[in-house]
Amino acid sequence: MELRHLQHFVAVAEDQHFTRAAERLMVSQSGLSASIRALERELQTPLFVRTTRRVTLTEAGRALLGEAERILAQVRAAHEAVAAVQGVLRGTLSLGTEQCIAGVHTARLLATFRHRHPDVEIRLRQAGSVELAEEVAAGRLDLAFAYRTQADTDQLRSAALTAEPMTVLCHPSHRLAADGMAVTPDDLADEVFVDFHPDWGPRRTTDAAFAAAGVRRTVALEVNDVHSLLDLVDENLGVAVVPRHFRHKRETLTALAVKDTDETVYETVALLPQHRATSPAARALMALLEQETQDGP
Repeated sequence: MELRHLQHFVAVAEDQHFTRAAERLMVSQSGLSASIRALERELQTPLFVRTTRRVTLTEAGRALLGEAERILAQVRAAHEAVAAVQGVLRGTLSLGTEQCIAGVHTARLLATFRHRHPDVEIRLRQAGSVELAEEVAAGRLDLAFAYRTQADTDQLRSAALTAEPMTVLCHPSHRLAADGMAVTPDDLADEVFVDFHPDWGPRRTTDAAFAAAGVRRTVALEVNDVHSLLDLVDENLGVAVVPRHFRHKRETLTALAVKDTDETVYETVALLPQHRATSPAARALMALLEQETQDGP
């Protein structure tokens, strides 16, 4: 099995189209098709279902995709490790993050990284924490800053960033804003909620807290960005339970503490592959983060 066969397979799987994949790889379509057929002969099974409009993965193809991505990520890490030993850090740093993650100033960290390692191409994408964990485990991301969704596994490890309590944000005219007292899930049982997609860390933290308290809640207004959430609460269309640092993003809102329970602690981490698979660029970024943490703001 040749690496180029795996590279061609992953490209077709991502584009779901032979012509687009061939153009991206800068190879002929006939050459790409021949590469895929060679891989299918070696594995003795079809990897794609082909139609005139698109191609989709077979069950065998889906099984191969994750392994192929991990293999290619490890090969890339090996090349970058050799370059690092030679004194030059180059290649690609693929970073994922949730929006407004606590414990790291992502933009400033990346700016410092680019200044120190100008030969490394930086790629950044935002997503929910569950998806980010899957992307790091599969080798599609070098690391991610996210909510802790699980314990460490054979493919994934975590480094703690910070932990903070959750806070209820509401409009100043809301009934709960009058006394400013800390609230419990029971106090919020009849409220209309604004929240994020269930894949996001803050939503998972809040869902866990309400489930532990035996309180059912309905998220009527679901968004995928922080500013939209704050706008909706600012118009008194609902309340939101968010990490405490969100309260500084909209001073017009009233912030109420949530009475302490284990389920209302929002913990953020850096998600990385196991040490042997961590790229030199990811190691360098984590070293910078540790230095910034020690130096303070």
